[in-house]
Amino acid sequence: MTSNLDPLFQAGRIGDIPVANRIAMAPLTRSRAGEGNVPSDLAVTYYKQRASAGLIIAEATQIRPDGQGYIKTPGIHSPEQIAGWRRVNESVHNAGGRIILQLWHVGRISHTSLQPNNGKPLAPSAIRAETTKTFTKDGYEPVSEPRAIEIDEISGIVADYAKAAQNAIEAGFDGVEIHGANGYLIDQFLRDGTNKRTDAYGGSIENRVRFMREVTEAVIGVIGPGRTGIRLSPVTPANDATDSDPQPLFNLAVDELQKLDLAFIHVIEGATGGPRDTGAPFDYSELRRRFKGAYIANNGYDGEMAAEAIASGRADMVAFGRPFIANPDLVERLRTGAPLVQPDQQTMYGGGAEGYVDYPTLKEQAPA
Repeated sequence: MTSNLDPLFQAGRIGDIPVANRIAMAPLTRSRAGEGNVPSDLAVTYYKQRASAGLIIAEATQIRPDGQGYIKTPGIHSPEQIAGWRRVNESVHNAGGRIILQLWHVGRISHTSLQPNNGKPLAPSAIRAETTKTFTKDGYEPVSEPRAIEIDEISGIVADYAKAAQNAIEAGFDGVEIHGANGYLIDQFLRDGTNKRTDAYGGSIENRVRFMREVTEAVIGVIGPGRTGIRLSPVTPANDATDSDPQPLFNLAVDELQKLDLAFIHVIEGATGGPRDTGAPFDYSELRRRFKGAYIANNGYDGEMAAEAIASGRADMVAFGRPFIANPDLVERLRTGAPLVQPDQQTMYGGGAEGYVDYPTLKEQAPA
């Protein structure tokens, strides 16, 4: 074992969930769901292969049909989807792993071809993400113009987050992560670049945080706070997400989450999948100070950075995303100092087994 990485391999707890180590697998969209957006047989293999992670955060999964923004992403709103995820979870648990589900509504980041009855995507305000494309049956296409959610629709969306959480537990997940990041629906309500509402859900930061708080309250109301977390991305520009003053906004958001006694916050530090330094100053330690639950750090960490974050108390767990794609045994590779395989960009989204379940482990690479 590489001694300076020892903190990564300590057992612990994230809320009510025991974890064997401090290495989380971040949620990764792969666009390989089957008919009816049901997790496939390949998904069962894919997640089982990565069960050595202390905690798997399964890929973003739509809470209802109009929450879909990309082709072949799984849902958690039909009996068939629940049954498909149950098979995934049984395989992970049989391999000794822990797994939670990321609850997702994309909001405006969608295309009419993916929406029920080819309708317009929903959003806090009718503002199109001009520079963003989505993945449809016809390839990458610009996202469609959204429509603003009517205020009397909001309670139904909140209720569907709660129902999705209940479905996730029925499917055997150990908990859920609410997707509040990366310019999707909850993040769209939070940021003043995407939320121009003049009602109780827009304007002041107190109003813009309201939807996030109501969703979180609804979820913990059905599965409890110890199995509930949320993902945030204070300064990422993903999906045209912008805010004029993110520090007070996310300080308040975390203050509200702290009142709910959540298991964790999962924070993308910097640009999602990009540089940690976006040029927008942000003090992540302020979020850590305000939140008494677990802090899962994410974005651009290598083994040494992650171990230092755990050892110093800056984080309780560190999430790795793309390294888990091509390294199903990432935990063992970090433990032994083995080189990491780089993922094939051509097989990242869509397709079948290639670039999904055929990356070898160290044991499989070893000579006979």
